[in-house]
Amino acid sequence: MRDQEEQSLKEAKPVEKRAVEEAERLAKEQARKKAYLAREQAIEKDSKAKETKRTEKRAAEEIEQLAREQARREAYLAREKATAEAQEARRLKAKKQTPE
Repeated sequence: MRDQEEQSLKEAKPVEKRAVEEAERLAKEQARKKAYLAREQAIEKDSKAKETKRTEKRAAEEIEQLAREQARREAYLAREKATAEAQEARRLKAKKQTPE
């Protein structure tokens, strides 16, 4: 009977050892998954922050571009107006100088 108990104990030890190893393996796998998910979330958060920053920068650049274009148009119109006024002034001056 004693031999049978010893045999049962010998057989139980590897089973217990495998159970402990399996539990450790599962715990390590769970920790790896948790770390992986944390890294992925950090990457996603960083990516979203960068995208938001790019969007804000693009919007600011568009506003600046529109302001530059408007200033360019206004300068062009002012030059055109000055040219037209100068031409009109020359025309009137020439008209006054020509004898009738």
